[in-house]
Amino acid sequence: MGILSNKISRDEVRPGDHIYSWRTAYLYAHHGIYVDDGLVIEYIRGSSTKLPCRICRGRSRSGGVTSSCLDCFLGGGNLYRYEYNVSKAALLAKVRGGTCTTATSDPPEDVLYRADFLLRENGFGVYDLFENNCETFAIYCKTGLVSCEKNRLGISSGQSTSFVAAAVVVALPGPGFCAYNVARLISDIGMRAKRGDDGVNKVPVEELVDMRNAA
Repeated sequence: MGILSNKISRDEVRPGDHIYSWRTAYLYAHHGIYVDDGLVIEYIRGSSTKLPCRICRGRSRSGGVTSSCLDCFLGGGNLYRYEYNVSKAALLAKVRGGTCTTATSDPPEDVLYRADFLLRENGFGVYDLFENNCETFAIYCKTGLVSCEKNRLGISSGQSTSFVAAAVVVALPGPGFCAYNVARLISDIGMRAKRGDDGVNKVPVEELVDMRNAA
């Protein structure tokens, strides 16, 4: 994987990987955790209008944490792997947000345990495009990081921050580009954890589900 792309082949994907696929001309990406044998655990907004394949038929598509085969997850798009433990320079060098973080990933067995637990309990709360989406789900599974103060993962996800900041770039090309980069760096969950912002801490998945249910 390089500066411009995190694209990988199917032979390269491993259990516990945070994967994603771009949608609608790179306007946004769908994220999930790869399990094994072509299966992915994902967090979706609501019912899908697309008919499931024979592998996914019978699985819940009503919203929340669910599972699908890799083909249905990709939806005809390419496969990419989200990068962890990147430097600040590497994060800012990426053309698009929602592709990497300075946060460090936990071992695959911890990642898979969190994803499976949230799947069984459907315990990631109400979907929110900016505050609680598929990217924040995958990042939590990989790192266990959550903002206890607000009971959510960071200010927003990497791609939603970039989407908002990109609007500033269009309005103010010079200053806007600087704001775009600063917004990505400030909102990055890894940077926020290192600064101790907003009470960002590691939260066991069992406690997270209790927190969501009590909210």
